[in-house]
Amino acid sequence: MAKMENQKLKLLVLKEYLEQNTDPDHPATIHDLLAYLESRDIHAERKSIYRDVQLLIDNGCDIVTSRGKNAGYFLNAGTFDLAELKLLADAVLSSRFLTARKSSDLLKKLGTLTSRYRAQELRRSMVVSGRVKSMNESVIYNVDDLHEAIRTDSQIRFRYFEWDRNKNRVFRRQTRSASPYALCWDDSNYYLIAHTEEHGLTNFRVDKMMNIRLTGEPRVRTEETKKLDLSRYGKEVFGMFNGERIKVRMRFENSLSGVVIDRFGKDVMLIPDGEDHFTCTEEIMVSPVFYAWFASFGTRAKLLSPESVVEDFRKTVASVAALYDSDQI
Repeated sequence: MAKMENQKLKLLVLKEYLEQNTDPDHPATIHDLLAYLESRDIHAERKSIYRDVQLLIDNGCDIVTSRGKNAGYFLNAGTFDLAELKLLADAVLSSRFLTARKSSDLLKKLGTLTSRYRAQELRRSMVVSGRVKSMNESVIYNVDDLHEAIRTDSQIRFRYFEWDRNKNRVFRRQTRSASPYALCWDDSNYYLIAHTEEHGLTNFRVDKMMNIRLTGEPRVRTEETKKLDLSRYGKEVFGMFNGERIKVRMRFENSLSGVVIDRFGKDVMLIPDGEDHFTCTEEIMVSPVFYAWFASFGTRAKLLSPESVVEDFRKTVASVAALYDSDQI
């Protein structure tokens, strides 16, 4: 009776074998397929395999017959090809909000989407150790809770912490309340864009949030939240650090045009300023992170206006330089 039941699973077992054990470099021969079926206690004849493979093809399986030295059958690509899986795997490894253990778990699951041979290649090309990772194991579930709060138009309550030098969590206060509006990826971290009573529209690192609870109360809606444009928000905010939104005019060497386009998008207007420079004006949330970004270009970039930003930047640079004065070292 068990053998009869196994026979009914024949097509599914063949499909499973082709998914897990074949790719363009590792086709399965008729002998391989017969041997695998026998290992699953399913008897089959050579001619029936040809019919079964054709039946799978007729019902949507992209099975390819290879000729020559590697003659046999393989399932073509599947949902993802190897290059796409490597891209997804690298995104997982580069994500600081994921712990090392969660990254390893996700890599194993990505490996099930291709043949075992390509899964091995995927694992060999990826290294988890040595990358800066989150120490908050619940971050995946935080993301799920926040998406649910946004979907159901619910405010949230949560606790927010920082790490001290002994790697202990230090909570800023008992609980916080916020109206979540979007999740944003920036510099390998996940951020929640939310409205709070104290700060208006602000950001929270998702991996530093704990004990998230949906209150069921409708989110607070303001003119600021109604006008939230995520694509524009990403250009204005540096390092997800909020500041005063100001139109800033800047001058760059021509060699920095690519950097400026990467930061502000292809719509940024680059105005020639002599043979070697260009200027542009962008609305920016001026913050220490913006100043750090701008200072990284050294003498190849200069802030032009408004004077209040220029002066503030000058003071910031001067205070840093003062740390290295000989009489203070």
